[in-house]
Amino acid sequence: MALHAERAEMEQRLARAEQERLYLADPAAVAAAADAEAALLAELDRLMTRIRAAEYRSQPGARSW
Repeated sequence: MALHAERAEMEQRLARAEQERLYLADPAAVAAAADAEAALLAELDRLMTRIRAAEYRSQPGARSW
């Protein structure tokens, strides 16, 4: 459950970065928001991989690699 709470919080941060990228007027702030969005997307991808791995391990008969 902690991973899913972390995912929800990260998705909120990602949505905020996206909104800032789309609606801020200052080009430097837009670039910073775009960088933050890219970093958050990479972090979210890693987190989703951890969630999928944890869900797989919880299944009966799951193999350990």
